[in-house]
Amino acid sequence: MPQPLVFPGGRRFAFTIVDDTDVATVANVKPLYDLLHQLGMRTTKTVWPVGCPEGSRNYHSSQTLEDEDYCAFVLDLQRKGFEITWHGATMESSRRERTLVALERFRERLGAYPRIHINHSCNRENLYWGSARVDDTLVRTVLTRATGANGQYTGDAKSSPYYWGDKCAHFTYARNLTCNDINTARFNPSMPYRDSQRPLIPLWFSATDAEGLHEFNQLLRPSNQERLEREGGFCILATHLGKGYVRDGQVDPTARRQLEALARRPGWFPTVSELLDWLQIQGRGGELSRDEWRGMQWRWLRDLGVRKLTGRRERVRRINGEIP
Repeated sequence: MPQPLVFPGGRRFAFTIVDDTDVATVANVKPLYDLLHQLGMRTTKTVWPVGCPEGSRNYHSSQTLEDEDYCAFVLDLQRKGFEITWHGATMESSRRERTLVALERFRERLGAYPRIHINHSCNRENLYWGSARVDDTLVRTVLTRATGANGQYTGDAKSSPYYWGDKCAHFTYARNLTCNDINTARFNPSMPYRDSQRPLIPLWFSATDAEGLHEFNQLLRPSNQERLEREGGFCILATHLGKGYVRDGQVDPTARRQLEALARRPGWFPTVSELLDWLQIQGRGGELSRDEWRGMQWRWLRDLGVRKLTGRRERVRRINGEIP
């Protein structure tokens, strides 16, 4: 286990959120962001700069920066100290031309290029995605057989119409592997890190995965909060705040209680970039050791399998009426 860190102001742990913008609208995320602001938690929100005129089966309800009310909401978050960053050009695959337009749209609307890149779902322009996320031969084989997506993602391939890797100089960080541990530092103690096999991105980081509300509430249960503080670690929690956190304009009561309890603890609540910048100042930012990288790949595969199995069980329970 990594040694406890001493965070700014003598704080005993750090916690932040990176919110993937899938299905997000002003209506279904603003109350949660109002709560985060009230609690002094400055987190990171991704956006899609342009719309998706071809339509999207899974994400059609999402808003983008082309929606003026949503853009105004995002700009207000930025003024309040939240970090706004990039989840790709839009909700479905984008060829190079649309990605470049979207990057400029982001800069025009928000005043600078985004610092963090977050791949989105099955978009073809994703960078180093699918089996290309890992190097271990057996992990790659299992992943390819499970997803059948080998070679689908070509944002880093110069010969592809989806290539845009030459524009990655705008970014400082990108997210790769995730885990199920509240203390992300236990999974990847050396982050942020450089990866010579994935050189288009200067530095990479890992995150703790919480797909939606149910997973979020499980991760932030009191025993996990206490452990994060006791271990002196940090949590970068990757989630989708548009997925069930707000109903009828109200934040889910359990999520509210969990966040309020966390805010009362002696923690530091920065944006993702602020945390990663600080970790660099502490001497991070080099290549991972072979042992750390190998362990991360296998744990990621295991935790991914656990999440898939747990999610399947939850869906069955909902169908059977066992949980609302």
